[in-house]
Amino acid sequence: MNAVKLAIILTGMLAIGAAAHAQSLGDVARQNRQQQTDQEQSGKDKTPKVYTNEDLPQEGLADDDASSSSPSHSANAPSNTAQQTANEQVAKAAQMKAKIKAQENSIAELQSQIFRLKSTIRYADSSLYYNAAAYNERQDDKQHEVERMQEKLDGEKTKLQQLQDDAKRAGFGNAVYEP
Repeated sequence: MNAVKLAIILTGMLAIGAAAHAQSLGDVARQNRQQQTDQEQSGKDKTPKVYTNEDLPQEGLADDDASSSSPSHSANAPSNTAQQTANEQVAKAAQMKAKIKAQENSIAELQSQIFRLKSTIRYADSSLYYNAAAYNERQDDKQHEVERMQEKLDGEKTKLQQLQDDAKRAGFGNAVYEP
């Protein structure tokens, strides 16, 4: 009789524990959805704006046309080319920054995939399970996939280093990336 009561009590406790666990999973799912929504919204706000010559104000256009034969026009020409050069540098810096950020995001995503795949690799003891050999073959396949992804990650890191070196050579330093 005591064994029956004990079984009923244990069953009740397991049911209560399962119900409480299901509620926390729902909360976690809601939080995860909210975080994804927030990240998508913040990602749209943080896209870099690339400025072109058309976006910049055209200073003194009417004055240059009226005084094309005057000596002051030749004095304005170097400042216009300097302005254009500065605008091109700003545009080039923004472009390099966007490339570096995209490469960093690619690396972070690949690292996340590797971590998730590594966490699923678990070998079975062949002396305990009858189908352990087949199961372990699948785990070996996962391990090979992790190694392939790791090689790809190394290549992506090399590309990022090359982009950062290009930024340094262009004179931007760490203005376009975080070292």
